[in-house]
Amino acid sequence: MDIKEFLTEKGLAPELAGKYYLLAEFLLDWNEKINITAIRDEEEFMQKNVMDSLALCGNAAFSAASEIIDVGTGGGFPGLPLAIAYPEKRFMLIDSVGKKLRVIEDVTAKLGLLNAKTAHGRAEDLARKPEFRDSFDLALSRAVANMSSLSEYCLPFVRQGGFFIAYKTEAAQAEIEEAYGAVKKLGGKMNHFVSDGIPGSGHGFVIIEKLTPTPAAYPRKAGIPAKKPLR
Repeated sequence: MDIKEFLTEKGLAPELAGKYYLLAEFLLDWNEKINITAIRDEEEFMQKNVMDSLALCGNAAFSAASEIIDVGTGGGFPGLPLAIAYPEKRFMLIDSVGKKLRVIEDVTAKLGLLNAKTAHGRAEDLARKPEFRDSFDLALSRAVANMSSLSEYCLPFVRQGGFFIAYKTEAAQAEIEEAYGAVKKLGGKMNHFVSDGIPGSGHGFVIIEKLTPTPAAYPRKAGIPAKKPLR
């Protein structure tokens, strides 16, 4: 499936394809200088970065959200493709690697994207700042991390009644089940795994609802969630 067909299937304007090819051009050009993505081919970029990010379109929690944070955004995924498609939503893209965020800032400027901002820092530190904690309708992450650790990074950003959605594969079912206790401690409820990623990607979504405020003890100090995942 090409990008125009995919956009049409998702109810998005096929004309957006031009912006996604520009996104690919800008990021792949930067990739020659800084390691942003392991992908070097434009069509593979469309499939594995753009279309995979946009697979979330149509999800009820995403549709209802206005303020969205992308935790561990890396090269800007899923935040940048979603921000291009939904100019009415506001996106905060955070990462601990400053040089990647500088690339994202350059690309958003070139694309004229006004609804995507960045913040540099570790999730464990940013989640303790008043302007970030309990401030977002939705947290998203495609970051490679244990589901329990990822929940500790992301749920503190989400306001009560909001959601955290992780891009995961069905192969992660064991770690998803092991994270139920951690999610409950963090004020969330593991709803379900939705297998509606793009064909061949293997990605689906773990959907977690934020029922109560995350206790002040979480997230723990930087590095601890990864070394000692909650159970």
